[in-house]
Amino acid sequence: MTDKPDPSRGIYFVYDGDCPLCTSAALALRIKQDYGTLNLINAREAADHPHVREITRRGLDLDEGMAIFADGRIYHGADALGFMARYGETRNAFMAATRALFWSEKLSALTYPCMRGVRDWLLRRRNVKPIDNLNLRSEPTFKPVFGADWDKLPPVLRAHYANRPYTNDEVVAEGVLDVTCLGPIRVLAPLLRLMRQIPATSEMNVPVTVRFRSDLDTKAYHFDRTFRFKSWGPYRFHSRMFHIAGNEMIEVMRFGLGWRMHYSWDGEKITLVHAGYAFRLFGHLIPIPLGLLIGEGYAEEVPVDD
Repeated sequence: MTDKPDPSRGIYFVYDGDCPLCTSAALALRIKQDYGTLNLINAREAADHPHVREITRRGLDLDEGMAIFADGRIYHGADALGFMARYGETRNAFMAATRALFWSEKLSALTYPCMRGVRDWLLRRRNVKPIDNLNLRSEPTFKPVFGADWDKLPPVLRAHYANRPYTNDEVVAEGVLDVTCLGPIRVLAPLLRLMRQIPATSEMNVPVTVRFRSDLDTKAYHFDRTFRFKSWGPYRFHSRMFHIAGNEMIEVMRFGLGWRMHYSWDGEKITLVHAGYAFRLFGHLIPIPLGLLIGEGYAEEVPVDD
């Protein structure tokens, strides 16, 4: 990285014109004159602009953050705000706050997910749909999770994981489950029920409906289960799954409690291997040693027929 951008090349700021925060940043940004002319590009109005196409070509998601072109580099998300903090004029409150919050990479890593969470909330409140410059809605959420093994999955498993981000896709499974709760989990049963977590009870042949849903506003894969217990009556257990990286996912339950897991296909079954527990808070994953109390999670999915 050079000490400062080359003024002869100019600076291009690609932002979401429907996002109040992004628009405020674009209007507030004043680059020091020594660093070149600032050019603003609204990604929603200029999807065919060469810089927007280059962002897409490099696999950078504009729904995850704005982007700045400077001196032959692209600064995206937290890096873009770090660029603003370094080279912007602090002539207004927004830029002063940006410099205070994003002057270092470590501080940016802590504060940027919170700002992105506020941005996402504002867009949902305004009923604004994602830019989706990477066209994520064209492929199943789990395709990058399984990678090269996706095409090797049996038809029933590909159907199970067919949901795409930013859509209203839904797959429904009906069946019965034997639910068994043993050991210390029984002591936690009232707390788990209050938190609408995994049902801590024991009953055989419980009718269950599972709806695997996507939604139009997020990349979340919703895991919405309804257990029809004879003793309890209907019990809903709803969680959301998010892709972290590679083959790792996190299933987030009520109040942000999450189970991290690695997905793999061995030619006969899908396995979900424990990778820890965490709280998901403002985009951050905070590890918690819950395994000391309840053990580790593990799951298998075996195709019976097509």
